[in-house]
Amino acid sequence: MSKPFKFKQFSVQQDRSAMKIGTDGVLLGAWTSIATKPNSILDIGAGTGILSLMLAQRSIADSIEALEIDEEAYEECVENFESSPWADRLFCYHAGLDEFIEEIEEPYDLIISNPPFYSENVSSGDEARDKARQNQSLPFDELLDGISKLLAPDGVFSTIIPYKEENNFVGLAQSLGLYLNRVLRIRGNANSELKRSLLEFSFNQATLFEDELTIELERHQYTTEYQELTKAFYLKM
Repeated sequence: MSKPFKFKQFSVQQDRSAMKIGTDGVLLGAWTSIATKPNSILDIGAGTGILSLMLAQRSIADSIEALEIDEEAYEECVENFESSPWADRLFCYHAGLDEFIEEIEEPYDLIISNPPFYSENVSSGDEARDKARQNQSLPFDELLDGISKLLAPDGVFSTIIPYKEENNFVGLAQSLGLYLNRVLRIRGNANSELKRSLLEFSFNQATLFEDELTIELERHQYTTEYQELTKAFYLKM
């Protein structure tokens, strides 16, 4: 077993999960708003459990539940939850979104997801990783349909997707009554194109708040804005 990825308040084993710790997940976990003080949180497609762990650190939510369909990732997620300081607030289900919807009784105040999102067929040579990343395993329309059924009337849904998919995703969400309230567009450095969009939705139409973030000034030299966003988690920030 390789060494865990260490954050300031918790560690994450990632040997068995196809999706390893990456900038996308950390950005989403740090950016997602908890201003409404959510009491129940759902993490769809949890992988290692990183998003749930970050929100356990940031929030006072009584219940943070995660959903993971891949058995290896599910088992690793459970272990990461159990070894964290917030084990009593974290729970992972081994199920797909469709079967989970049928079982759930109470809607969630906050839903977060770092979804698999390569709609084109991209092979990395790692079948589990490719399955995790290609949205055939959880297409955007299925994800959004599920969220429209699981989100509380005043709840918030937060996600990260490729920038090039933003307009399509926002249109799909709006057709289900979910409106974009906040967006943060990400570029790697000042000279690179926009790469990711962090999106926040609710059932309420509100004035859209838009912003951009550049991660690096140059290789491994991070912008002040990126450091401010992630400093509660990364050891070196």
